[in-house]
Amino acid sequence: MKRSSFFTILFSFSLIILLISCGGSNDSKNDHQQSKNTDPAQLTWKEVEVQAKGQTVNLMMWMGDPFINAYIKKYVQPQVKAKYDINLNVISGQGKEIVSALMAELEAGKKNSEVDMMWMNGETFFQLKQIKALYGPFTDKLPNAKYINFDNKFINTDFQQPVEGMECPWGNVQLALIYNSEKVKNPPMTLDELEKFVKENPGKFTIGTEFTGITLLKSLMIAMADKPEELYGKFDQAKYEKYAKKLWVYLNRIKPYFWKEGKTFPSTLAPMHQMFANGELYFTMSNNDCEVDNKIAQGTFPNWARAYVLKSGTIQNSHYMSITKNSPNKAAAMQVINFMISPEAQYEKFKPEVWGDGTILDISKLPKEWQDKFSNVPSRKYAPKRADIQQYALMELAPEYMIRLYEDFRKEVIQ
Repeated sequence: MKRSSFFTILFSFSLIILLISCGGSNDSKNDHQQSKNTDPAQLTWKEVEVQAKGQTVNLMMWMGDPFINAYIKKYVQPQVKAKYDINLNVISGQGKEIVSALMAELEAGKKNSEVDMMWMNGETFFQLKQIKALYGPFTDKLPNAKYINFDNKFINTDFQQPVEGMECPWGNVQLALIYNSEKVKNPPMTLDELEKFVKENPGKFTIGTEFTGITLLKSLMIAMADKPEELYGKFDQAKYEKYAKKLWVYLNRIKPYFWKEGKTFPSTLAPMHQMFANGELYFTMSNNDCEVDNKIAQGTFPNWARAYVLKSGTIQNSHYMSITKNSPNKAAAMQVINFMISPEAQYEKFKPEVWGDGTILDISKLPKEWQDKFSNVPSRKYAPKRADIQQYALMELAPEYMIRLYEDFRKEVIQ
């Protein structure tokens, strides 16, 4: 996020929060007027299903992966239409685009949002909570939520924020490094080994400036703490300064050995993946520990690509679906989300050849037939088994850490 856009959003947050606080006495009136339908929270699930029938739901989500797009277009959309007569319309947008769209609606005083559902992570969750743009809690109304273990810290906490029913977990992933197994026989497992490798193989490693790259920076910063828990909880300025300083020293020490001598950094993953595939880089990375299987099946990566995680740990997080406060189609949005967390929908996207996204379901809670199905999904060929990397899973940090790392990575390293 550029500094100018970051401060623009902060200023807009302040303006919107002021407007909301000034108009707080009219909240219930506006909620009542925003839709001709009854609030689903007041209905039984059967009544929610009746209300949802025939509605159109606008889902805003990142559409940068062909496997994910195909899963939505070829599986989810036809299924919710056939089962519930719901038209699911997908709009491209993520992160600050979602925030900007909803902020613009609030500023304009719109009662009915053009966006019903969003696929998002904790940074966006943090921002939308500040401007009171989310509907909920709603997850306790979803019948399929009974299969989710909400005591799991990787599910009930999003970027150190309690979810509290304001968003529903949809999938779970862990950051993985992807390497060229023909060129790298023993991939670096620790920070010291990574430094040694980068220096001995100049030009073959880099870090992107986007979400995945910043997630790696967070993982490295946590590894530099005395223990991971030291950085958990609310943002702590003193702790950030202490460990970010160590991180910048480390990165600047190996920066001259990065791709292009560290004079430029990829702004998205796509060019990193391409340079990895053609051999220019020996490493790339992904927030989805199973993406390497997708990319090989897609033909994007050669079959020498392999994924692994550092022994110092990498961040594991869940991604979520939420509903806008001013959605006129809340019942239909809830119905779609309930389908998305159903055993059948989770099983479909769990398949490596479909998406390989980690399930948020507690397999032990499922009926026996579904337990058997999940247990017999074809094993990953090029990515490590989830059970083997769980011990190296780190929790996401509070969103302010990511915001600061975005800014300071550019100032302290990229320059």
